Amino acid sequence: MSGIIVVHELDTPAPTRAGKGPAQGTEAPVRQVHAAPAAPGTTTEPGPRTVCGKDTFAMAPAHWIPSEQPGSPWYPPQEASLVCPSCDAVMDDS
Repeated sequence: MSGIIVVHELDTPAPTRAGKGPAQGTEAPVRQVHAAPAAPGTTTEPGPRTVCGKDTFAMAPAHWIPSEQPGSPWYPPQEASLVCPSCDAVMDDS
């Protein structure tokens, strides 16, 4: 599983009362967990697309590194319910 970066597709956070973006100190919740190949020349940055074909530009890298978790799935176990089924199918085939 080397060369795979786990990325979070985030929900858009709710705006503050003043309508000027998210409330300070709040993070957008994770909508879905995806797998992306590492960008060329790096092992820590995702490439431009996930393995299911989504753009990674607005996604946030997770703190989970599959290659450092032998015997574990490619995604963080606590986020199993949020895993992209298409990414999971591709990762199961590899």
